[in-house]
Amino acid sequence: MRCLAALLLLTPLLAACGGSSDEGDGSLPSRRGPTLDELADRPGSDVALVAGTQDHARGPVRFSFLVLDGTGRPVDRPRARVWIAEARDGVPFLETSARLEPVGVPGGYEDDHGVTHLYVANVEIASAGTFWVLAEPIGGRIQALGNLVVKDESAAPAVGSKAFPSRTPTLGDAPIGQLTTRVPPDRELLRYSVAESLKAGKPFVVTFATPKFCSSRTCGPVVDVVDRVRRNVREPDVRFIHVEIYERNEPALGVNEWVEEWQLPSEPFTFLVGRDGRIAAKFEGSVSVAELTAAVRRHLVRR
Repeated sequence: MRCLAALLLLTPLLAACGGSSDEGDGSLPSRRGPTLDELADRPGSDVALVAGTQDHARGPVRFSFLVLDGTGRPVDRPRARVWIAEARDGVPFLETSARLEPVGVPGGYEDDHGVTHLYVANVEIASAGTFWVLAEPIGGRIQALGNLVVKDESAAPAVGSKAFPSRTPTLGDAPIGQLTTRVPPDRELLRYSVAESLKAGKPFVVTFATPKFCSSRTCGPVVDVVDRVRRNVREPDVRFIHVEIYERNEPALGVNEWVEEWQLPSEPFTFLVGRDGRIAAKFEGSVSVAELTAAVRRHLVRR
């Protein structure tokens, strides 16, 4: 129940068919030119691409990833060129760019693996399939190769679907240590339940995350980010909610009932829910303060 995308990307996969449009983060169609293998064979180091997301459905895809150098350290150049192809010996059908997004907030949770940034590419993938991805940080002689798996539907609740009216725990329901593993406790994110917020018709952000037991290189300090966005937005009508992952905060007991109810395939997951009770946006894995702030202002703040 941790971020599994890294394992998926590092597993050799046979190429599968698929398609794409040219929408997204500056994406351009690329039907002529060198194959993906030929691009990867250009001068420079061949390194690992580790994904931060795995639950992708056809349509708009937010794909986050790390590029690791030969010593296993993350590469942190501001942007990276990205090519996507149906096969390694095929010409990429999509060329776009990924931007480097900061993970966490100053003075907050520090990742044990030294991960402070992730690359994020927003693309449009029209068909389900297993695709090959090549990323090349701009200004560096380095190429990272991996896979992007796209399904017909996501395992987690889709954008546009109704949010589950989960009776998530709040302050007073249990000792604070059972409500959150964050140190110090994130009390402002424990004031409201999902069910009560839906009943009241309040827009909200809910993050399913476990600060203490997040051990992946790509899951990051999402609770810190959500709390910082709460303070940045300062919109009284928008609520911010944190839900832990494991039963009684003990991984050996498995995931709790709320994670099961939302059918989350990995953690962390963050959802934006509108006044109509429908999911307006979602983020798998790490999300930056800038990304989440922009989404909250776009989808939840009344103009």
